[in-house]
Amino acid sequence: MMEPMRPLRFPALLATLAAIAVACTGGSGGTGEPPSPGSSPSLAAQVASADLYTGAPQRLLVGLFADDGRLLSYGTVRFRVAYTGPADAPLEQPELVAEAPARYIPTPGTPAGEGQRPVLTQPSEARGVYEARDLRFDRPGIYVVQVDADVTGLGPVSAQAAFSVADRPALPAPGDRAPRTENLTLRSKGVPPAAIDSGFVVEGKIPDPELHRWTIARAIREHRPALVVFATPAFCISRFCGPVVSAVQDLARRYPDRAVYIHVEIWKDYQDQVVNQAAAEWLTLPDGSLVEPWLYLIGPDGVIVDRWGSLWDPAEVAAELEALPS
Repeated sequence: MMEPMRPLRFPALLATLAAIAVACTGGSGGTGEPPSPGSSPSLAAQVASADLYTGAPQRLLVGLFADDGRLLSYGTVRFRVAYTGPADAPLEQPELVAEAPARYIPTPGTPAGEGQRPVLTQPSEARGVYEARDLRFDRPGIYVVQVDADVTGLGPVSAQAAFSVADRPALPAPGDRAPRTENLTLRSKGVPPAAIDSGFVVEGKIPDPELHRWTIARAIREHRPALVVFATPAFCISRFCGPVVSAVQDLARRYPDRAVYIHVEIWKDYQDQVVNQAAAEWLTLPDGSLVEPWLYLIGPDGVIVDRWGSLWDPAEVAAELEALPS
C-alpha cells in the first residue's frame, strides 16, 4: 500500500481568490483591502502554469483577480516576460526576454466572450486564464510576467507575478516515452469505485465509464494514440477538475476514432490521503507533492506528443488529435 503523500499543490488557484500574493499596479494600489465606495478595484496576477522548463516551447497561463472578488475575463492581454536571475542571486535589473499576446481560455462550460474586450466578471458569470503559447526560456531561474490589459470600465492596467523555470521538466513532457502505466479501469478488482473515478462520490455511479476502459499500458502496447486526463472531479479544490474531464468526454464523442480516451483519478483513498499509483507515476514533483489537473496526448509510438496543465483550449486539442497519423 502506498504511503500517504504530501498535500496536493494545485497550480491553478482561481478558486482561492483571497490568496493573492503579488501586488500589482493600477486601481486602488494592490493593498488587498476591500475597495472603498467609488474606487477602482486593484488587480493581481497569479501564474497557473506548473513544471516550466528551458529549451522547448512552453505555454504560460496567468489568472487575473480583482480585490473585490471578480476575475478578468475575455479578450486578449499582453505578456511581457523578464528574467530576474537565479533564486539565490537576483539580477540588479531584470532582463526582458519575451513579449507576446495572451488569449483568454475559459473554464469548460463557461462563456468564451467572443469579440469582447477584457472585463471584470463575477466567478459565476465567467472564469478562466490568459495563455501565451510558444514561449522559450533559455536559462533556469526566476522570471516575472507583467500583464498589460485594456479593461472595460477601467482602462489600461498592469499586474505582475513571479514564476520559476527549471533546466528540465520534472514530469513526463513532450518527446518523452510515456510511462506504461496500469491505471485503474472498470475491470479493476478489489478497489472502491471512487478510486476509479471520484465522481462516484457525488453521483453514486461512475459518470464517465467510456473513459475507464483502457489502461495507458494497453494503448501503448496496441499502438493506439491516447488522450489521458489526470484529475479528481469530486475532490479538486480548483474550479477546473470536473469540467476538464467533461471536456475530454466531449472530445471522445466528437473524435471517437482518433484516440482512446482515459481518465486517471488522483485519489485512491481521499479520506486517508492516499494517491493512486498511476497518478503518482506521472505527476509527482521532486519535493514529493503532486500537481494536477494535466492532459496528455500520447502518439501511437508511445511518445508524448503534447501536454496541457490547468486549462486548455478544446479546439487546440482537437487540432492535435486530427493531426495524429491515421
